[in-house]
Formats: sequence, C-alpha cells, structure tokens
Amino acid sequence: MSPRPTPQPRGPRKSTAKRGGSPPAPGSSPSGGPEKAAARGATDPGTATGSGNAAGRPRGKRAAAARRSSSTKPARAKGPRFAGSTKPSQPTGLPRRAPRAEIDVHDPDGIRLQKLLAAAGVGSRRVCENLITAGRVTVDDQVITELGVRIDPLRQVVHVDGERVTLDESRVYLAFNKPIGVVSTMHDELGRRSIADFLGNREDRLFHVGRLDADTEGLLLLTNDGDLAQRLQHPAYGVPKTYIAQIPGPVPRDLGRRLRDGVDLDDGPLSVDSFRVVDSQPGKALVELVVHEGRKRVVRRLLEAVGHPVITLTRTQVGPIRLGELRSGRTRALTRSEVGHLYAAVGL
Repeated sequence: MSPRPTPQPRGPRKSTAKRGGSPPAPGSSPSGGPEKAAARGATDPGTATGSGNAAGRPRGKRAAAARRSSSTKPARAKGPRFAGSTKPSQPTGLPRRAPRAEIDVHDPDGIRLQKLLAAAGVGSRRVCENLITAGRVTVDDQVITELGVRIDPLRQVVHVDGERVTLDESRVYLAFNKPIGVVSTMHDELGRRSIADFLGNREDRLFHVGRLDADTEGLLLLTNDGDLAQRLQHPAYGVPKTYIAQIPGPVPRDLGRRLRDGVDLDDGPLSVDSFRVVDSQPGKALVELVVHEGRKRVVRRLLEAVGHPVITLTRTQVGPIRLGELRSGRTRALTRSEVGHLYAAVGL
C-alpha cells in the first residue's frame, strides 16, 4: 500500500457573515432569511423595490436621509447664531435695542409744521406736506407723518432728511470777506476800522465766529446764534479752517511732511490736517493749509517756525462754508443748506 499523502494546512476560511455575526445557516439568505427580509421590506422602501444592496441597505439620498434621521446625536439647540458659528449660544447679531419711547411733539398753540417748513425755504407748502407724509421730517428726533402737527419754532428742533432746518426767522447767518487792515471786533475803542463799519445800521446783535488778524483777509462768519457760534469756536469739535498763504520759495519737498508730523511752538506742538502747493514761481509760492485749531496767529507762527514766513494770508473756508467769489468788504446770507451743514459739523 502506498503511504497516505500528508494533508496540507488550510488557510482561514473567509466568512460571508457580517463582522461580529455568525455564518448563515444552509439554505438561508445572506440577509437573514425570507422572514426578516419581508419584515425589512415593510419598513425599507429600498428593499421592497429591489433597490437595496446585498445586505438590504438602501442606497442614494434616501439612505443618507434615513441614516441622519435615525442618528442618536442629540438635537441641536435652537436659537440664532453668528454666521459660521458652531456654538448655539452665540447670537447672530447685536441685541435689539429697546424702541425709543415716543414723545408727543404736538403743541396745540404752535404753528403747523408744513407752514414753518415752507417759510424756511424748504419748498412749497405741497412739497413740505409730501416730505412729512413720506416720513422725512423729524421734530425733536421723532419722525412725523401727520399733517396736523403744530410745533413751537423757538423751542423745538426740526430736521429734514437729517439736515437741521432753522425755523426762527430772527436768526442771522452771514459770510463776511474781511479786508486787510480791519480788526475782528464789532467796535474798536482806538477808532480803527472794525466789522461794524461794513454792516450798516443793523439792529440785531451779531457775533463774529473766531478772529482774523488785521493783516489777514478772508472768510469770517457772523451770526446771532450763540449756541452755534460757541460750538464752531470750541476746539472739541475740530471745525477745519482752510488758508492760502504766500511764502518765500522754493518749497522743499519735505515741508508738507514736517507740518503734518507737527511743529513745536511756544504754546505746544501743532500739526496741520493737510498741506499742498497751489502755485510756485521764482522766489515765492502759494500753499494751502488746513488746520482745526484756533490759536492766535497760528498759521503765521507755524510757517515761520519751518523757515517760510508768511507774505500774505487769506482764509478761504470755515467748515463747509467757502469764501467763493465774495468780494472784499461784502457780506452774504448763508443758504438754508449751508446753515444745516454748519449745524451738522458741530453735532446740532
């Protein structure tokens, strides 16, 4: 008899069952038998229609939705979030402010609002009525949309499209082109020419907003609105003033940088808001400076400190008001829009 062949070692048998399960019994289906498959078919549309895989698991978007819905993940807390936030506790935006309490601005003894606006030059009576009904008019920060509102023009503040409207007809706002040799005062005890010499016989008392040296010409604002005049001169509001100065040339390239960086004066350092060369000729130049401080002879002292003493000096602008083509020694009334821009410049 021939010897029996030595049995060869067999490798591990591959199981067709799922990991962690037992191999299927003979004659049973891999999905767990017809009974389980039928049970799954009642709840799994993928199996019932034959669209599932060999394990009875549905495919596609329906399967993904089913898995998401059956996830044991805790429900996300509801509530607003910032864009891109992962924490439910984070809000989506700033907390809502409590609505401002409405104030009754109606004054039974006052004047109709549309009449006052028309008298102030805002527009015709019909135009003013349309502005009110469109919600573009506020009285004491309250939006007015009714046409029957009456107000006190001396006590209440009115804005149209955010611009203040002066309703007091006694208020005066003038631009004056002060000539050289005129002192910035209404009456001079030494008998020198003063501002009053150019105003005629006006009965209203006017204030000059700031001062200009006798050797400096240009724009000077005159008004009887004390609150506005005080704010325009106060350094806290930083109202810019523009000057054109003629100085000896040539102008070095770094002069503007030096002035913007600041120059030490006797009463402290000072810098300009802007500087540019307007014109240059042999031996002299015209330069423009913008400053927001009102120290005495500030522009002259500043330019002298950098080696370019002033030859002539003219102020051409105060805040939003420009000198323009106003002739020397003349005055003109400011427009309603200019007055509104002045109020806005000082937060009124």
